[in-house]
Amino acid sequence: MKITVLGSGGWGTALAMLLVENGHDVTLWSYSEEESRVLRETGENPMLKGVPLPEALHYATDMACVADCNLVVLATPSFAIRETARKLKAHMAPGTVVVSVSKGIEKNTSLRLDQVIEEEVGEAHPVVALCGPSHAEEVGRGVPTGVVAASTCEEAAKTVQDAFMSPRFRVYASPDPVGVELSAALKNVIALCAGICDGLGYGDNTKAMLMTRGLTETARLGVALGGHKDTFAGLAGVGDLIVTCCSMHSRNRRCGILIGQGVPVEDAIKQINGVVEGYFATANAKALAEKTGVEMPITEAAYAVLYEGKDVNSVVKELMTREKKNEIEDAGWG
Repeated sequence: MKITVLGSGGWGTALAMLLVENGHDVTLWSYSEEESRVLRETGENPMLKGVPLPEALHYATDMACVADCNLVVLATPSFAIRETARKLKAHMAPGTVVVSVSKGIEKNTSLRLDQVIEEEVGEAHPVVALCGPSHAEEVGRGVPTGVVAASTCEEAAKTVQDAFMSPRFRVYASPDPVGVELSAALKNVIALCAGICDGLGYGDNTKAMLMTRGLTETARLGVALGGHKDTFAGLAGVGDLIVTCCSMHSRNRRCGILIGQGVPVEDAIKQINGVVEGYFATANAKALAEKTGVEMPITEAAYAVLYEGKDVNSVVKELMTREKKNEIEDAGWG
């Protein structure tokens, strides 16, 4: 199968390496010639230090490289998805499957990334969201990993499943892009909060509470928007939440740690080598919650810290002293 991966960051590169290993003809597209040159000349991505790039991998900066591809993988940062998809449409043959592997919600529109891509490329190109607990650093090194390929088009989801599946990379198909995409975006918000808890010196109890209640509000929003409840208990939901909240590979968690230690938000973001998707996802998730009327107290608290400069300790106290609730929202008593 001929495949192009658009975006030569750590995640795009790790997936390109996997696809080459699976026997596909793969091109890795870079936004700039300088990025592409570094990859070609050093045989390594600076974001995946010590991991050699396969000799069979091709490199490009001209998007015309997608012209005769069976699959195109979109691995750019979330803020660049719409522009990249718009340019992509002009070069793709009808029927080419587009795989979204970025995570986020679009600013202003509150659309999921698969929706953004669908708007730009049109109905002639099925879109599949590929998400799950999958740090690029570990996928690049061949660590066993499991993810979900989600689409309303069963054939497209299974095509992606077949293309990526390997003895070290297990792929499950899903008909729920709503749940999978929202899980992928919102777990970054919770991971930022988990990092803040770490930076404040809180313990395992706090993080377990945060992750569990964060998953609850993510599922609440996802179900309200048409997602399947079971998705949030799967790899894209609780699986991705665990890995992002608990690992130092997570840029969102590392950024949160700095904020919890007292580093101003803007400075903390600058100190992280890469895009902190949770920062943008917080504002977008808050807007989406307001549009749908879904209660998301942790997301609102994160917004207060990240965008309104509210003191972290006072926000924690407000969350802990909210009015009493039943854990099961429809308890059925009485």
